[in-house]
Amino acid sequence: MKKFLCAALIVLSGIATRAQAPTGDNNKGTASYYHDKFEGRKTANGEVFSQDKFTAASNRHKLGTYIKVTNLANNKIVYVKVNDRLAPTNKRILDLAEVAADELDYVDQGLTKVKIEVVTPEEGRRKILAQREARSNEANNKL
Repeated sequence: MKKFLCAALIVLSGIATRAQAPTGDNNKGTASYYHDKFEGRKTANGEVFSQDKFTAASNRHKLGTYIKVTNLANNKIVYVKVNDRLAPTNKRILDLAEVAADELDYVDQGLTKVKIEVVTPEEGRRKILAQREARSNEANNKL
């Protein structure tokens, strides 16, 4: 019985892993961005939400997943960490913090079509840090 349960858990964990990393057309869909009313509230993983952090809510990827998001309208790219959930029935696949939506240049439109690619935690952290530094440098140059 124990062997059966272990085998079942291994099979189910493989299914869950595959479900977390959509491929083909399943990794494309509509993205929105968070409303300001969520600023300061806790996200699903316990972090406090901030429009200035490169984060997202997803109904396709597990919490803690780092993803590369490409705006299909202009090919701009941003890296974010999934720290919140969208309802499984939500037709949108991502809800990005405003800083990420701004990088993808769709804040004025409110919605955009995106492609999502899962990246390693190392790549995700490195790219997010680079994005923060670039925005900081850009702000300093405006002074």
